[in-house]
Amino acid sequence: MSIEVRPATVFEDVATLVGPKNPTSQSCFCLSYRIPSKESQALRGEARAERVRGLCAEDPPPGVLAYLDDEPVGWAAVHPRRDTSFARNRLIPEVDDLDVWSLWCLRVRPGYRKQGITHTLIDGAVAFAREYGAPAIEAYPVDNRGAKVDLTMAYVGTRALFEAAGFTKAADTGSVINGFPRVLMRRDLR
Repeated sequence: MSIEVRPATVFEDVATLVGPKNPTSQSCFCLSYRIPSKESQALRGEARAERVRGLCAEDPPPGVLAYLDDEPVGWAAVHPRRDTSFARNRLIPEVDDLDVWSLWCLRVRPGYRKQGITHTLIDGAVAFAREYGAPAIEAYPVDNRGAKVDLTMAYVGTRALFEAAGFTKAADTGSVINGFPRVLMRRDLR
């Protein structure tokens, strides 16, 4: 099995991974942290899809995709923190004034899970941020201490997952998901 990670420039592939099941939905497409809250809440249906199509055409695109034999099987949202809502988030602290990148969403399609794709996605997101000159990359996973995380909230990852990818805890946060505290994990890219 050969998994390749590429920049998320193909809208249809992004839609396969994070597009809503209900086309009129105001959720997903991984926009909640990527664009201002008011804009995200206002966008519905095709307008939401068009916003993501536009992001896929930007440089840098909104994240990376994992492919297995040219089939999109995984997604990671990764972008400069300054261009996300994390830049203004009171619950997720800024550790310092470095122009860090944020990695906040991981998604693997059903049928492809438990094959190491998430680990490959994280490695690909790190490489992507490094290629764009990021001095460091952050993630905000739950510190679940081995307890089961509800699948709908697992998109943030776990502390252990990011530790395995070379990230270290940089700070506690005030954010909680699925009853678990989130921690700020960081990996230096210099």
